[in-house]
Amino acid sequence: MSPVHMAPVPNSTVVAYRDDGPLSRAMGLLVAGQLPPLPPVLAGTFVTGVLLVLGVAGTDGLAVFAPAVTLLLAGPGSTHPHDGRFDWLVPPILRVIEYTFVAAVGFAHQLNPGLIFLLLGALAFHHYDLVYRLRQRVYAPSWLATLGLGWDGRMMAVSLVALMGPLTFGYAVLALYLWALFGGESLTCWLAAPRSGVEASDMGTQD
Repeated sequence: MSPVHMAPVPNSTVVAYRDDGPLSRAMGLLVAGQLPPLPPVLAGTFVTGVLLVLGVAGTDGLAVFAPAVTLLLAGPGSTHPHDGRFDWLVPPILRVIEYTFVAAVGFAHQLNPGLIFLLLGALAFHHYDLVYRLRQRVYAPSWLATLGLGWDGRMMAVSLVALMGPLTFGYAVLALYLWALFGGESLTCWLAAPRSGVEASDMGTQD
């Protein structure tokens, strides 16, 4: 089996933990890393929470705007080096926003709980795999973040499905797609990886 290229970990692993998609990265390029990441993410968390509460309470249409609000607030901070004292809080906050949104939309539309947890499981697996890779001093290929849509793209996908329907079909397709993508890439990568993360990092540096 041919070796799988595993890129070296970037200088700021906090940025890698964010799991930004193409939309968020594009917005970050617009401000060239000048926007501190934490305050906008906290603001996005508050607004998203309000929209979700109103949506679950029965105010039709409001909850689906949560991804757009979060993207507009948190996206521009994606290119910041995240070197502030509390910037490490940004990735876990984004995880909470994404998981809560996926669960809230699913339960608000009375989807099968098993289907909701299937989608959440794919997200949790990906983020655990990402954390483990970085601890081994290797980084996932750049195309994975693009095809995986990032936290921003996945939330937007759920929002579009909620608007256009049918939601059950959309959740099922998204869950199966993400499991196939994240699970397949992770399995292929680790089966072909060197035995230690140090060797993997050295291999990526030599390339």
